[in-house]
Amino acid sequence: MTFSVIARCPRTGMFGIAIATRPMAIGAKCPFLRPGIGGLVVQANGDPRLGPLGLSLLEQGYSARKVLNDIIESDGEDNIAWRQIAVIDKDGRTAAVTGKDNEDWKGHIAKQDYVVLGNRLTSERTLTAMSEAFERHADLELADRLVCVLEAARDAGGQVAGQHSAALLVHNRKSYAWVDLRVDEHDEPIGELRRLYGLYVPLIPYYDRRPANPSMPRDDVWRKETGIQGGPR
Repeated sequence: MTFSVIARCPRTGMFGIAIATRPMAIGAKCPFLRPGIGGLVVQANGDPRLGPLGLSLLEQGYSARKVLNDIIESDGEDNIAWRQIAVIDKDGRTAAVTGKDNEDWKGHIAKQDYVVLGNRLTSERTLTAMSEAFERHADLELADRLVCVLEAARDAGGQVAGQHSAALLVHNRKSYAWVDLRVDEHDEPIGELRRLYGLYVPLIPYYDRRPANPSMPRDDVWRKETGIQGGPR
């Protein structure tokens, strides 16, 4: 009972995942990304051990389809029947599987540069709304675009049991995340994720630069010096 989007921005080369579900702390279990390489989502009755396996194969230059086929072979047909997996490679090629034993409504849409997928959705409309939102918001930064996709899914009915956790993970060129935000338990986690993202956006340049510039001032001092609003309240 989860819905998600995994995508590549062809303009910037960023990779990102946004995801929402009923159980707690979805951001700790399902999204896996590597800058310049790609990533995968392992959801439904997922096995987090498949994430590092997929990243390792992507690092070797395998296509999304080859990575997915190898994961299926490694995990076994019986297990894959319960899982949903989507893979994107360095060139934006995608591949996905929705196991037959996932709860309805279930499915995925895999296109160049993105996949949307979900299970135990209220209807197929949740998924098509996600795809439409991703394509409609092509002018936005990838992170913002992914949040829009989650909002579209929610507004189209979301999943049968509702949503209580959500996460947003985006990688740029460095080994650490460009954006990594999580709502682990909330009555409206997608709205809360949007609020947190709005607070975080002005601070992205600060947190991206500070690891290589440890003498930079504290974030509150930096905001004051630069005149940038945002950050913790």
